[in-house]
Amino acid sequence: MESFKHGEITEFVQWYDTDGNIINSSDGGVIFAEGKYHWYGQALQAKPMAGKGEGGAATVVGVVMYESEDLLNWKYEGVILPVSVDAKGDLKAPMRLERPKIIYNEKTKQYVMWCHYVAYPGDHGTAPGTAEAGVAVCDKVNGEYKWLGTCRPLDGKFVRDNTLYKCEDGTAYYIYDRHVIENGKEDRCLYAVKLSEDYLSCTDEYARIDAAYWREAPAIVYRKGKYYIVTSDLTGWNFNQAKAFRTDNLMQDWECIGDPCIGDDTKTTFNTQSTYAFKIEGTEDKYIMMFERHNTENFLECSYVWLPVIFNDDETISLEYKKEWFLEEIL
Repeated sequence: MESFKHGEITEFVQWYDTDGNIINSSDGGVIFAEGKYHWYGQALQAKPMAGKGEGGAATVVGVVMYESEDLLNWKYEGVILPVSVDAKGDLKAPMRLERPKIIYNEKTKQYVMWCHYVAYPGDHGTAPGTAEAGVAVCDKVNGEYKWLGTCRPLDGKFVRDNTLYKCEDGTAYYIYDRHVIENGKEDRCLYAVKLSEDYLSCTDEYARIDAAYWREAPAIVYRKGKYYIVTSDLTGWNFNQAKAFRTDNLMQDWECIGDPCIGDDTKTTFNTQSTYAFKIEGTEDKYIMMFERHNTENFLECSYVWLPVIFNDDETISLEYKKEWFLEEIL
């Protein structure tokens, strides 16, 4: 693949690794380490097993990783966080390790993964094990990660979609959709929680991002003193309109800056959902925003839509759909 190919917004265009196999790396992220880009995500199955994993997006493999020097040709590196056949273990399959995100801790020399964890059989819920944050760690970016366990940050309320963000000073944050059900009423809003110095636990420092009420699938970029989050509405597998938010301080004063998608007349985020954003190595402010077009008929045939982030003069961001584009266009 010498260009990013997405096709029409109604198409499911598959990407293939260097061995000719369909890339199966759902809702993960990209980290640059040891001179290469490493793309990781949850490996999905085509259909849910009978009576298990009603949502379909459960895994019987775990989190996988691919490597590339050019962001276009991806070599399969293997399973970095495998599920288990141990009937008593946290990772018994089928289950979910949704939206895994990895950051590197310079002090501990460890790569730390956080994810949205849903225990066997992989059905979202509110009971223990169905709405947690999960943590794993490894000394190598592409090694086998050690599972450390789960938690519910702050006050034991339910965890849904999540991401990680690491600031330039090394401070890191776990940002997630916190779900509360009390007295028959629901409250869902994005929260940013500061991580401990080793990134392995949450502290009691947090911020509720009130502007991002009833939002999920957060993806963050930072440029010239401004943080931006692109998010999705809560409509299950149905595509919906993206909204972006901006702040000078990650822990306060977020404001909505509208739908960043240019020409998205269908108001569906180009029939995708936001996943993650990463900076192109060696550039000051060239970012790619990762989206996924979920195929609920066959989760092995979801497609990936990667678009360059456009920074506007009024300190907003935009995303323009391209059926095909070349990396050289933005470098």
